[in-house]
Amino acid sequence: MSIAPSDREWVRYKHARFTARFPADFLYSPSHYWMRQVDDALWQVGFTKFATRMLGELVDFVFKPAIGDPVSQGMDIGHVEGFKAASDVFCIMDGNFAGSNPALAADACLVRSDPYLDGWLYSITGNPPADALDVHAYIALLNTTITRMAEQEHAAE
Repeated sequence: MSIAPSDREWVRYKHARFTARFPADFLYSPSHYWMRQVDDALWQVGFTKFATRMLGELVDFVFKPAIGDPVSQGMDIGHVEGFKAASDVFCIMDGNFAGSNPALAADACLVRSDPYLDGWLYSITGNPPADALDVHAYIALLNTTITRMAEQEHAAE
């Protein structure tokens, strides 16, 4: 199931001052996480480029569950700290925690510099939730989110 990075289809996105590329074959959550199927039941999960922009450079992360622990959608499973913000990390599907990305221990900045390939956060065995979005639905959500943020910023001026 794994697709080589050079063979992956990317969807380009631009809105105001934010530009990004999103893997077309990933699923996305309304809370700005992505899901990539690694094999039949194993999924890697990470932050979208939009989420990493809000956090800034990642400097620390902690995951609470042990490998094999049951987890559920919406469960607080850890936290990350960036230069701009700290954030809880929530599980985006029901299943069993399969571990965090070991590469992040050596270079936590991978989450921002390579969010869709080497910068994944954690893996889980399970199935994606019913509210998972394809890339086009996620881009529509992102348009609404960025427009709302710009309107709030303008109203505060």
